[in-house]
Amino acid sequence: MLVVGDVMLDRYWFGAVDRISPEAPVPVVKVTSEQDRLGGAANVALNVKALGAGVTLLSMVGNDEPGRRLKTLLAESGVPSVLGQDDALQTIMKLRLIGRSQQLIRADFEREPDHEVLSQMLEAYARVLPDHDVVLFSDYGKGGLAHIPRMIELARVAGKAVLVDPKGSDYARYAGATVITPNRAELAQVVGAWRDEDSLQSRVDALRAQLALSALLLTRSEEGMTLFDDLGAHHEPAQAREVYDVTGAGDTVIAAVAALMAAGVPLRDAMIWANKAGGIVVGKFGTAHVSYEELFA
Repeated sequence: MLVVGDVMLDRYWFGAVDRISPEAPVPVVKVTSEQDRLGGAANVALNVKALGAGVTLLSMVGNDEPGRRLKTLLAESGVPSVLGQDDALQTIMKLRLIGRSQQLIRADFEREPDHEVLSQMLEAYARVLPDHDVVLFSDYGKGGLAHIPRMIELARVAGKAVLVDPKGSDYARYAGATVITPNRAELAQVVGAWRDEDSLQSRVDALRAQLALSALLLTRSEEGMTLFDDLGAHHEPAQAREVYDVTGAGDTVIAAVAALMAAGVPLRDAMIWANKAGGIVVGKFGTAHVSYEELFA
């Protein structure tokens, strides 16, 4: 798998809450431990690796502490990466403050680049593309994938399957992809609200025809997920026994679908396993991944 997209550092500060601040009606957290995790496209790549598939991550980071920390975490996790560096880019970091096992606040450190940073990586993308079976674009809407139409075109010309975790209201730039995996809110932003399943089917059919998509996999939280392809709609109910944290669940789902497709598993079968993987990961805290043993045991 070649994973391309916006990377970020997920930073957690854990602590005890014993009193309310005298300065404002907010809890005082005495931080006792810290933890950094791979986020965004980096978490997708880690999920692919955890399932036993080969993976390369292609992205950009800034010349800053979060960027250096991301490189260290990728190396420690054994995720091969082709990371460009742009001094004008601020590496995205999400800082979560946790007290009594509850997230109290999240602070995002990011600045949208004034230029399309991944355009600098097109040469590297073209160089590594032939070595991969599937290309997975993880779009977090942070400005890193403005050149995705050209990347999709190169992948399809090379005969590669293309999966996209989309963002925003402009799905035209994903035209030609094999599969896109929006959630309910993301899809409604593009096709509008639907009244019932028939209305949803007709809207998705129109979108697939417009963008020449082989399939659309709709993740529906507690409702499970629905695959729309040339055979119609196929639904799988949610498998989560206990939902602890939905952070990064979409990363796990698309990583599982991509890994299984690359291994030759038909999409409708891959969807069943991806649904199970999503049910496992929401039972974990924070940005997490599912191992091969967890999924197939």
